[in-house]
Amino acid sequence: MIKVLLAEDQVMVRQGLKAMIETDEDIKVTGEADDGRKALRLCETHVFDVAILDIRMPEMDGIEAAKMMRLRYPKMKILMLTTFDDHQYVVESLKLGVNGYMLKNGDTESLIRSIKSTINGGLSLEDQVAAKVVPTLLQNQEEPSIDPSLTPRERAILTCIGEGLNNKEIAERLGLSVGTVKNQTSHIFDKLALRDRTQLAIYAIRHRLV
Repeated sequence: MIKVLLAEDQVMVRQGLKAMIETDEDIKVTGEADDGRKALRLCETHVFDVAILDIRMPEMDGIEAAKMMRLRYPKMKILMLTTFDDHQYVVESLKLGVNGYMLKNGDTESLIRSIKSTINGGLSLEDQVAAKVVPTLLQNQEEPSIDPSLTPRERAILTCIGEGLNNKEIAERLGLSVGTVKNQTSHIFDKLALRDRTQLAIYAIRHRLV
């Protein structure tokens, strides 16, 4: 069972999202909050697999809450949620190491897919969001230099990570075992001195591997 923390200040929106999420029997919203501070307090007493945070909330917004959650609960996945497809929010969130960014007007299928992809190690970006963020990530990146220590296989895996694929999907595409993908990804982390898959995805985009 995937345990979800849902933080959204509008009650009707939160209830609607909860109903959509729980149409999948493998996912359960086990914590609800209407601001970032309450969401953080819930994390002190409950264990969540995924936190879904609205960008704009009173008391403490989603970005600030995400920043603190990444420090205190590094194993918990974080998805950002908003009606605003402003690329500045997206870039700021991704630099914090969040695992995805969704729009509130998405359908049930895409919401559930994002949660499951995140749990499996993927980076989830709605198409509209990706269309906004990619040009920003590519700004001032003419002929970027890729770390020469990366092997061809590591570059291929990095490209897949940039596309948001999880380890299983990467293994299937490249004809590798999941264990090999995990080991190679660890080597990439070490070589590039990056801390999470979101940073790897941003690296791949900036260096035009995607």
